[in-house]
Amino acid sequence: MAQFRGGMNELMRQAARLQRKVEQTKKELADKEIVATSVGDKVKATVTYAGKVSKIEIDPEFLKSEGLELALDGVVAAVNSGLEQADKAMETEIEKVTNGVKIPGMV
Repeated sequence: MAQFRGGMNELMRQAARLQRKVEQTKKELADKEIVATSVGDKVKATVTYAGKVSKIEIDPEFLKSEGLELALDGVVAAVNSGLEQADKAMETEIEKVTNGVKIPGMV
């Protein structure tokens, strides 16, 4: 029984180390950015891997010709696409740290 307990303690230490590595990776990548576009690249949304929108760009000619409603629809589409891409990119980077092991509550 003592051997099992020692093994369990080691497993817990490894899990704690892995958790620290995951958190460090998240911090390091938090400000990395992805640019997503919509409506034929007329609308661009820049989002961070941490899921924050940092910039929105709308082609002024597109806004003038198509109007605010379509431009805002484009913003929503670009932001959602960017957030999805950022989430997948962060997940990919975390998988590199964990060697593909998915541990509930870590990502």
